[in-house]
Amino acid sequence: MADHAPQAAAAVKKTGLEERLISLLDDKKRRYSAYAVLIAGTLLVPLIGDTYVMEILANSFFYIVLCLGLNIVVGFAGLLDLGYAAFFAVGAYTTGILTSHYGWNFWLTIPAAVVFSTIAGVIIGGPTLRLRSDYLAIVTLGFGEITRIAARNLKDISGGPSGLIGISRPSFFGLELIQIQHYYYAFFVLVLLAVFVSYRLQHSRLGRAWQYVREDEDAAEAMGIDRVAIKLYAYIIGAVFAGVAGCFFAAKMTAISPDSFQFMQSATILMAVVLGGMGKIPGMVVGALALILFPEVFREIGSMRMLVFGIVLITMMIFRPQGIWPEHRN
Repeated sequence: MADHAPQAAAAVKKTGLEERLISLLDDKKRRYSAYAVLIAGTLLVPLIGDTYVMEILANSFFYIVLCLGLNIVVGFAGLLDLGYAAFFAVGAYTTGILTSHYGWNFWLTIPAAVVFSTIAGVIIGGPTLRLRSDYLAIVTLGFGEITRIAARNLKDISGGPSGLIGISRPSFFGLELIQIQHYYYAFFVLVLLAVFVSYRLQHSRLGRAWQYVREDEDAAEAMGIDRVAIKLYAYIIGAVFAGVAGCFFAAKMTAISPDSFQFMQSATILMAVVLGGMGKIPGMVVGALALILFPEVFREIGSMRMLVFGIVLITMMIFRPQGIWPEHRN
């Protein structure tokens, strides 16, 4: 009788483990099924939606990519960046200048934008990442303004205050991307890539180092983490996200100007990150959608919609300061 007791206990333990594994697999199946349905529904929108709906959603996708990039800086690494629009401007002007002045193919400008965005990330990150909190925020704000003012004054290169016009449309296997549904799908593919890369980064060794630095820089440094290099990586990768998004923005608009990259653009992106829930990737999607769709849904009430939007934001920050979909921290 006693001989069968350990075997019975092992069987019970194995059964409990199997039940937990099955439950976990079922949760993953349900989650992946929901993702598949969501992606399929998004792909079908151009077949049933009008041009206005696709325009709004394409704009939302664009902001989702920007929010995911800023989330790496603010959410993962815990750095406050008030000049994120500068990286977005670098990508847009790279595509605009190379296509309009030098006749480059649009797709070749994307690697160039990645290089210039990386350089911009190093320029802002290298000298300043030993700073913290408010001092870092002020420096990033200044960098954003310097970039915008430089674009306004370099008339021979950037077109000056009038900006660049006549930016070439990209083509894909002989199909010129002109219609809004083309950019709807292009920005949606960018969102999928940005989400995938964000998840991979979050669960990587680098992502864990960002979290340690975010929670306590001194403790992270005591553990052997080079906090300056880790924060620099966050700025560079966030800048690349914005630079690539800027390439497609310039191609879609076919014209860009310094007014597109003012401080309010950076503040809007940061607002969406905070609203969605810093550090949480689904929160970035929700925050960007809320920021873009809310004013459009209430457009019928005119200028009052922004007042209502402001009241909702204040209410959210009071009663749910962690955001709509916050990250659960241990």
